[in-house]
Amino acid sequence: MKNKNVGSLARQVEAAMKEKKLSKTEIARKMRTSRAALDQLLDPDYGAVTLSTLHKAATAVGRELRLELR
Repeated sequence: MKNKNVGSLARQVEAAMKEKKLSKTEIARKMRTSRAALDQLLDPDYGAVTLSTLHKAATAVGRELRLELR
């Protein structure tokens, strides 16, 4: 099942990577994870991303992860 919020976050991480000219290999290394795990994170259809993984990705691209209930 596609989750719009996860897809949006995946696109934001990917955009930040491009902005900073960081490769998937570099981001995976900064996150201390595998390229395969990063590919799952960047897949907008993959809905099993953890908050911990999102936090690591945000930190790796120099961003802050913020959550809010609406």
